[in-house]
Amino acid sequence: MEQFLQVGVISSTHGIRGEVKVFPTTDDAARFKKLKKVLLDTDREQVELEIQSVKFFKQFVILKFKGIDNINDIEKYKGKSLLVPREDGVPLGRDEYYIADMIGMEVFVGDERFGVIKDVMETGANEVYIIDSDMHGEVLIPAIRQCVIDVDVEDKKMQIRLMDGLI
Repeated sequence: MEQFLQVGVISSTHGIRGEVKVFPTTDDAARFKKLKKVLLDTDREQVELEIQSVKFFKQFVILKFKGIDNINDIEKYKGKSLLVPREDGVPLGRDEYYIADMIGMEVFVGDERFGVIKDVMETGANEVYIIDSDMHGEVLIPAIRQCVIDVDVEDKKMQIRLMDGLI
């Protein structure tokens, strides 16, 4: 399981005083109001940033970090991820999983290995698992009870049932 969960990606700067536009990758963007700090993944290290203020603009969250008061100090982090420790993640309900835990999960149909989850697509009705199958190429499986029989996050294994027309 992943130790850190992504809550957003810095998309651009906002103004000249060090604010950034963040595209939220969490189901609840309002959670940024409750966050005190995040980890900035610079690809080389994770830097802890204290959140000074939070605003919302269209689909973006505008963040101001304490100690970063100039556009030049934050501009280099465009496209970088903002993370929180797993313990600060949003509590999950029954049959809910963090996407970070799903990526790389092995998928089985009965005892036969079908493939590996390479991404999760969020749609209006339900999520769709994008599975890289050795035999069938890229396969889209809806995250519904009729298809997903069992998910074992600890062992990174999923058991599915292939409905007619899925491959």
